[in-house]
Amino acid sequence: MKSKNIPADIRSKTTKEAQNEIKEIISSLESDENKLQDSIEKYNRMLHLNNHIQEKFREKSKEISKSSKFKKQL
Repeated sequence: MKSKNIPADIRSKTTKEAQNEIKEIISSLESDENKLQDSIEKYNRMLHLNNHIQEKFREKSKEISKSSKFKKQL
């Protein structure tokens, strides 16, 4: 899923905020009081949050890689 598909309210979250929301969604999905449509929407939001976290990790990994290469050149 490309970042342009991730809703703006999710893109503005920190990794920790996204992780906390995922935990809340999982707790909600585990309860027996969910309607199917609500569960599907929550699950899809959780997928967006997860993709956002993955994107943040990829960005950080690139930064670390660039930094490591720069340090090796020195």
